[in-house]
Amino acid sequence: MTTPASPVALVTGAGSGIGRAVALKLAAAGWQVALLGRRAAALEATLAAAGPAAAGRLAVLPCDIGDGARVDQAVASALARLGRIDVLVNAAGTNTPRRSLEELSRPDCRRLLATNLEGAFFCVQAVLPTMRRQAAGTIVNIVSDAGLIANAKAGPAYVMAKFGLTGLTQSINAEERARGIRACAIFPGDVDTPILALRPVPPPAAARAAMLQPEDVAECVWLAINLPSRAIVESLVVRPR
Repeated sequence: MTTPASPVALVTGAGSGIGRAVALKLAAAGWQVALLGRRAAALEATLAAAGPAAAGRLAVLPCDIGDGARVDQAVASALARLGRIDVLVNAAGTNTPRRSLEELSRPDCRRLLATNLEGAFFCVQAVLPTMRRQAAGTIVNIVSDAGLIANAKAGPAYVMAKFGLTGLTQSINAEERARGIRACAIFPGDVDTPILALRPVPPPAAARAAMLQPEDVAECVWLAINLPSRAIVESLVVRPR
């Protein structure tokens, strides 16, 4: 079990992209990190990338965050192993190639909402009781600039979920800040992550190279969670230069 001097983070989508970058940054800084994601092999790859020195501080917890019961089990496992949760980073996300209003199917819409919005809510709901007992905690939701203004590139299901995630972040601050809990919504522009392969026409390598990289967004998370507890970065927009 960790001590209060060893901060603990739970990161969703930790098997790739922004989630992996956040997990690796925290692990390199000496944090204990619970790695959540659907694919055990991808989480193990993140564990391996963290290196042997960090292996004992990382917990691999395969979990479909769209299933509230499984989220509760994963959070309980994280608490049993790591003792507390100081930070939650909701970085899991997905999309579908057939994403326009003309093509989007109802099953795909439900799947996107389950992962991109409901999953984040389930994780928030699961960690709040322990954060309330601690009278401290930071929740960072990786949204998207599609959570600020709709665009056809993202598709309506993704946009709906991200607007909802923006509202969830604001609701956490409205209701929980008096208990010492704060939330930050990060709104990145295009980021070079595996989700780009799900675009109707995936961007070429040159376009990806000009985008934000996952490590850039991890730096934004680092800022939000390391400010003095009296300060809240409620929203942070970051785009390629």
